[in-house]
Amino acid sequence: MTRIFIPRETTAGSLGAELLVKAIETEAKYRNLDVEIVRNGSRGACWLEPLVEVETAKGRVGYGPVTSEDVADLFDNDFLNGGKHANSLGNVEELDWFKNQQRLTFARCGIIESTNVAEYKSLGGFVGLKNALATDQDGIIQEVLDSGLRGRGGAAFPTGIKWRTVADCEADQKYIVCNADEGDSGTFSDRLIMEGDPLSLVEGMTIAGLAVGATEGYIYLRSEYPLTRIILEDAIANAETAGYLGKDIQGSGKDFTLEVFMGAGAYICGEETSLLESLEGKRGQIRFKPPLPAIEGLYGKPTVVNNVISLASVPVILEKGGKHYAEYGQGRSLGTMPFQLGGNIKKGGLVEVGFGLTLRQLIENFGEGTATGKPVRAIQVGGPLGAYFPESLMDTPLDYEEFAKAGGMLGHGGVVVFDDSVNMAKQARFSMEFCSVESCGKCTPCRIGSVRGMEVIDRIVAAESAEERESEHIVLKDLCDTMESASLCAMGGLTPIPVMSAVKHFPADFNL
Repeated sequence: MTRIFIPRETTAGSLGAELLVKAIETEAKYRNLDVEIVRNGSRGACWLEPLVEVETAKGRVGYGPVTSEDVADLFDNDFLNGGKHANSLGNVEELDWFKNQQRLTFARCGIIESTNVAEYKSLGGFVGLKNALATDQDGIIQEVLDSGLRGRGGAAFPTGIKWRTVADCEADQKYIVCNADEGDSGTFSDRLIMEGDPLSLVEGMTIAGLAVGATEGYIYLRSEYPLTRIILEDAIANAETAGYLGKDIQGSGKDFTLEVFMGAGAYICGEETSLLESLEGKRGQIRFKPPLPAIEGLYGKPTVVNNVISLASVPVILEKGGKHYAEYGQGRSLGTMPFQLGGNIKKGGLVEVGFGLTLRQLIENFGEGTATGKPVRAIQVGGPLGAYFPESLMDTPLDYEEFAKAGGMLGHGGVVVFDDSVNMAKQARFSMEFCSVESCGKCTPCRIGSVRGMEVIDRIVAAESAEERESEHIVLKDLCDTMESASLCAMGGLTPIPVMSAVKHFPADFNL
């Protein structure tokens, strides 16, 4: 029986993967051929989806992108044995796109059947958990500290320090909460790992529970990810059946349970305290800090709140050691980061590499420039609250500190590319509009400042004299200073970054 791999994943699904599965099954039956369809995750090369791989004597041979209309032709060209076709890719892992990556967190993604425990274990799965069960809390936390892992959700706070804080708290109950409310524009790494290798998240959260003494965990999942929920719940059930989750994990006497909680459809719930409010059944609004969630979090108990990629990176750290993970990256930005290429890009998708690659290398070597073929004019890194960089800053290393020096932030690793047809005044206005729509409304600078910001930008663009434009420009700067200094959270505090970066680097679009 020949195994054919077709992603069970949202991007591939939106491009016809389910129709493709049915077409291949129907064609194989018509030709009396015995095939098994394996539903793996996506390898992250969105430009090749739906990507079909066939297990042959030569190894796994890829074809992509494939549609249901290509199926009969594929069979005619003996694709079950790696036959040549217009969509032939050869061994997918030999493509430069993959060969030049450094995949640690995403090492299994797209290779295995997503929720299959046996396949997960065959590629190192649950070794990290086994090692964690064999050591004490301090030992687990020390490995995470040695790895240099920082929050991959955007804040870049050292993960081990957060865990240490929760571990040191005395409480009758502690929690692990995974922030899977992936709302930043141009980001999809959380979804890809949850749909392609969800057991890595399950394992990572279980290890976190062992490290801090928590017995319950919640995955706060973005409401726009219905397929992800199905896959996650399958993975959780399979892990429980195999004894890697639930009561008495692998006979250790340790307990840890997991539950998926669907989000409220609000961008602001990506902020950890707003997320906790929503998880408790309340309206998603920012909490005042202190106290920090690590001390008083979910239901007032010590709580670890980490992003999906942070937690999914933990198994490889406990499997191979913190020092091994720290060999990747540079400076204080250690390990790897999954960068997501989107926008006007020829080859969009997920690229996992160690910190230090430049923005130019990422866009030109992996993305191969714009989809239109026009020059790159602007790049927004870090989601809707990230700075707009001009082409002249494309040689900035992808490193937390280096990006901060250049006036930007890496955030969740989303990279959105614009060609020279973009109007940056409109993009700046969109940033203010986004804030006004998504604000929780708790603080005045964010709630009111964003609305006033749209109005001021409109007046700058419409101004008939240089004096009037300069006057409104001063108002905009003062307004942004107020939002940055007085907002309760990053929603209002970071909105000035894309606005003022657009003004600074693209003044002509504002007639300045």
